[in-house]
Amino acid sequence: MEADLAALTPPRTHYQAYYTTREANENMWHPPQGLHAFLRAYYHVKSADWPGNTPAPLQANTAEEFAKLPRYYVMDLGKGMAEQVAADMPSLAQIAACTWLPDRELAVYAEEYARTGFQGGLQSYRVGRTPRLSAELLIFAGRTIDVPALFISGKSDWGVFQRAGAFEAMQTTACTDFRGAHLLEGAGHWVQQEQPARVGELLVEFARAARA
Repeated sequence: MEADLAALTPPRTHYQAYYTTREANENMWHPPQGLHAFLRAYYHVKSADWPGNTPAPLQANTAEEFAKLPRYYVMDLGKGMAEQVAADMPSLAQIAACTWLPDRELAVYAEEYARTGFQGGLQSYRVGRTPRLSAELLIFAGRTIDVPALFISGKSDWGVFQRAGAFEAMQTTACTDFRGAHLLEGAGHWVQQEQPARVGELLVEFARAARA
């Protein structure tokens, strides 16, 4: 698939492939625009605040269909994530209006990531895309999730549809006791931060129903 994405015009690469590279951690840890500004742009562009987030199901798992995803998912080949999201840095007015992630709270994230870097989290992408490591996951092939299950995401989250058929398979095949899928208005990828009250309500309702 990476070869097919690279053959597009302009050439593209999947963010998961980028996150396996040695350069990814350094690019995001010490970005050209500064760590706080990078995180602000990254959180903004994946939220309901960014007008480009109007997800729709893909028709197939092909490079041409993947190219419909925003650039933070299917990136411009040769760009780091820091450079990719820089073009969508929110304005000062947008930052001031962001009640779900005010700058004082974002500063906590920036301080911690400045201390730790991102490599720990990026390792999960290496496992998933390294045959020697991902082979161990085959033990779960064909297994189903048989406990009560609930799916909550933002209506503006492209992650729901980043692989054709996965959202539907989760509800009809992967989970045998599926209790509902909720795509919340006013939320993107950070649903628990963008709509915390509604997420909490749904979790309490789910827990009570599953316990009954």
